[in-house]
Amino acid sequence: MLQHLPIFPVAIPLMAAGLMLMLREHRRRYKLIISVISLVLQFASALTLLMIADGTLSNTPAGGVSVYLLGDWPAPFGIVLAIDRLSALMLLLTNILAWACWVYATARWDKVGVHFHSLFQLLLMGLNGAFMTGDLFNLFVFFEVLLAASYGLMLHGSGQARVRAGLHYIAVNLVASFLLLIAIALIYGTTGTLNMADLAVRAGDLANSDRLIFEAAIAVLGIAFLIKAAAWPLNYWLPSAYGTACAPVAAMFAIMTKVGIYSLLRIGSLLLPTGAPAAFGGAWMFPAGIATLAFGAVGMLAAQQPERLAGYSIIVSSGTLLAALGMPGVILTGPALYYMISSVLALAAFFLVLELISRAKPFGADLLAVSQEIFDLDDPHSDDDSDDVVGIAIPGVMVFLGMSFIACALLIIGLPPLSGFVAKLSLLTAALKASGNTPEPLNAWILTAAVLLAGIAGLIAMVRTGIRLFWAVTDITIPRLKLIEAIPIGSIILLCALMSWYAGPISTYLEETADQLDEPNTYINAVLQRHSLRDVSGGSQ
Repeated sequence: MLQHLPIFPVAIPLMAAGLMLMLREHRRRYKLIISVISLVLQFASALTLLMIADGTLSNTPAGGVSVYLLGDWPAPFGIVLAIDRLSALMLLLTNILAWACWVYATARWDKVGVHFHSLFQLLLMGLNGAFMTGDLFNLFVFFEVLLAASYGLMLHGSGQARVRAGLHYIAVNLVASFLLLIAIALIYGTTGTLNMADLAVRAGDLANSDRLIFEAAIAVLGIAFLIKAAAWPLNYWLPSAYGTACAPVAAMFAIMTKVGIYSLLRIGSLLLPTGAPAAFGGAWMFPAGIATLAFGAVGMLAAQQPERLAGYSIIVSSGTLLAALGMPGVILTGPALYYMISSVLALAAFFLVLELISRAKPFGADLLAVSQEIFDLDDPHSDDDSDDVVGIAIPGVMVFLGMSFIACALLIIGLPPLSGFVAKLSLLTAALKASGNTPEPLNAWILTAAVLLAGIAGLIAMVRTGIRLFWAVTDITIPRLKLIEAIPIGSIILLCALMSWYAGPISTYLEETADQLDEPNTYINAVLQRHSLRDVSGGSQ
């Protein structure tokens, strides 16, 4: 069973989506049952693959890389799935996020349109496949699967605003996909392979004429991934698209830009030793990240709607990751991955919280402010003080929403005591350490200043938004919330708190992940030396 485990995160959601497409919309109970079974199996598979990559299980493959040969054809001729520490980490993060968003959606959002559960499973199939595939063409295929599903999910619930924003989202991603396809064609034409491990071997042996075409193709490939990672300047569509999507979809989209960053990190770790001057190093990623970070910070200050604020926060997280991963070496890779996990979870919870808050009119100043009208202090010297202070009971729903908003704000800004603070502290500490060991120490100081200034901008924007949402007018309408809507938000915030508590073991795993990426031969050898079952048995069966 463990031998075939890597195919489960792709096959399970594909079969679940196919089964649900055959059911009519009024068969919602059966769709929920199929979705639960699919999500449970996917989570179990992701957790087991993480244990294999970490060496927890006794039969861990050599080098901690699990390789699965589809059709039993060895690399580079057949399709390969390869799962190392980074792939397993992204799989687990995707499935944790999927559980929270799906549970939240079952309260009401899955009923406002058709085929929600099928599209959700296809989105998971595309995400899981993109994190596991070992060749560029299937990376393109899984990109298109998740994008096709995201187009339907973005329009879920209809509405003119969603259609307008969705058209921008579709147009930009079609351009990125077109560039990606062109780059793949050029790479195959010059190297004769699309397997990423085999590509890393052949790229260093190209002749001068082929080398120029290959470098141009890799540059186009890097641009396509930067667009998908929401890098400036082609990220104008994101705040409107994410802000108009329904809450569970927008929360799930929090990981979408990280697929582009994962691709840059994965292919960059394999191609950088060959000298490919693509967007896989400081020459491109660092300035693109700083520009994206600055754009996102300004956008947070300018945003008037809370949903657009959340969208610009995603841009800030993408810019931070691009700039950090664009630094030479791997000293910032581990902290950057920790920041990525924390920011994805925090932004997902933030989208869910904002949707719940939008159901209520602004929380009144007379309910929160301390004033002479609230407290009866006419005679402070009176011996009878039983009625001096007249308290006002704050509804439990508003307490939950207020505390959740504060927790998400702390996570996004990077203030203690949650994981956002640990992430930024470790990131900035690593950047300052790197300033004395890099050929361009100024970049480390630029990154530090940019992250701190973006944090200040985020603090101003979050405080202003909190005042508008909770402290604006006296007309109060307490929203009705279901427990099934509160549990995902509370679970994500609790998970971020546990990440802060167990920051040591998590950071150790992520540092080992960075070290594994710094040794691309481990991945290359595991993929190219993986024999088919026919080779192992000595002939065809």
